[in-house]
Amino acid sequence: MMLLAGGHHPVHHGFLSPTGVEIAFLLVGAVTFGAAVLTVTTKQLVHAALWLVVALGGIAVEYLLLTAEFIAWVQVLIYVGSVVVLLLFGLMLTKAPIGRSPDADSGNRWAALVVALAAAGSLLWVVVDAFRTTWINLDGPGQGSTKVSGSILFRHWVLPFEALSVLLLAALVGAIVMSRKSGDASGTPGDAPRDKEQR
Repeated sequence: MMLLAGGHHPVHHGFLSPTGVEIAFLLVGAVTFGAAVLTVTTKQLVHAALWLVVALGGIAVEYLLLTAEFIAWVQVLIYVGSVVVLLLFGLMLTKAPIGRSPDADSGNRWAALVVALAAAGSLLWVVVDAFRTTWINLDGPGQGSTKVSGSILFRHWVLPFEALSVLLLAALVGAIVMSRKSGDASGTPGDAPRDKEQR
């Protein structure tokens, strides 16, 4: 067995001796998972959006722990700063109820649970199969740096990136259209004086 310069054995951290970063990663992952479960189980739409902020923020912290600073800040700026604001803006435009809404539960929880588990299993299998023989050189250049991540994003994933922006724009336009339709159905506040003057 090879010894280090100081005469000590090399320290290998295994499953039973995790490092501080690994413990923090597991704790943040547990909080993120709990926030994600509360996002889809709460009956208050505003609370669901706020729990989504916690879940997305937890994912950003996980990226920071993986030394992918660029991806972490993109997660904060785009998802926490844009997507959640878009959701809240849509809730305000559609005049969604602030309190508990019984309509938020469609009654298909078991079907949704089965679909969620199937999707999670499929994603896990795809990731494990894709990176089964891939080894990351921890002593080499950082894989989560701005240069590497930006090059991969805008070279191989530019079409999904633009499709997501179009999807968010369509959601915002749909919220505006729904708010205008609800306003036309209920009548604007200026209609009543005009009717009285005509009579």
